[in-house]
Amino acid sequence: MSEQEKVAGGALGKAVGKAKQMAGAALGRDDLHREGKLQEVQADAEAEAGAKQAEAERREREAEIEAERAEVQAERQETELEAAEIQAEEAAERKRAEDEREAAKQAQVEKAAAERERLAGEEQAAAKRREAAEAEREAAGLQHKADRAEEAAAGIDPKEQS
Repeated sequence: MSEQEKVAGGALGKAVGKAKQMAGAALGRDDLHREGKLQEVQADAEAEAGAKQAEAERREREAEIEAERAEVQAERQETELEAAEIQAEEAAERKRAEDEREAAKQAQVEKAAAERERLAGEEQAAAKRREAAEAEREAAGLQHKADRAEEAAAGIDPKEQS
């Protein structure tokens, strides 16, 4: 096609192509008729290509949106996972701290019980020492009485001294 034959595509190109076809048919010029037909087909092809391009761009935008949506969803899931991990760690830390408090409390209770047992043992030992001292005093007192009784008996019956 020459520069003169090139005309804008789209609806205007199609209309010009139709006009050339009719003029070619009316004038009996096959070349003008063919040129009009070609221009009309070219305008249709350009329109179809434009529509397909627009459809491709629309689908590409949809795919980009879907990819962004999937990325956002993945990020949200990752964030939720991280939040769950943090909550689990915090719960474990709270449990550990509570266990430590309970262990310290139990140790305090056991220490107090051991101290009470120690004091009770010491009290029992002191009581036994007092009892032993009392028994020794009684024994010493009885021995003293026995010695005096023997002396008195010896004074009464000198034969028993031998």
